[in-house]
Amino acid sequence: MLDHVFLSVSDLRRSIDFYTAALIPLGITTRLDYDGKDGPPRHPDLKGFGANGRVFFWLREGVVEGRSAHVGFVAAGTQEVDAAYAAAMAAGATDNGAPGARLHYDPRYYAANVLDPDGYSLEFVYKSWQHPQ
Repeated sequence: MLDHVFLSVSDLRRSIDFYTAALIPLGITTRLDYDGKDGPPRHPDLKGFGANGRVFFWLREGVVEGRSAHVGFVAAGTQEVDAAYAAAMAAGATDNGAPGARLHYDPRYYAANVLDPDGYSLEFVYKSWQHPQ
């Protein structure tokens, strides 16, 4: 199980705005800013996103390696997948796979894929056998 993920982004403000809009349909609405000076030497400033009392997705300004990362976000149903995809596209994402069944994985695997403004691959996914409604 993962506790957190950091992504380096080229424009922190743009990425905060993008992820704020794209993650709301998934219920990821908690925001937390961490001042790097409060950590060990050279710790970056972090901008966090989370839900249910946990902050688990963090942005930091830095070198972007685009498609070197793929992050899958859990959706509670197909409507959340559709809504997150629509919100991400409206916020400036690039389509990387419209919402629908991913039959190559499983007929019950429903997802949508986008690229964020830095080219990171994002997936909004509902797996009915793992995430019952």
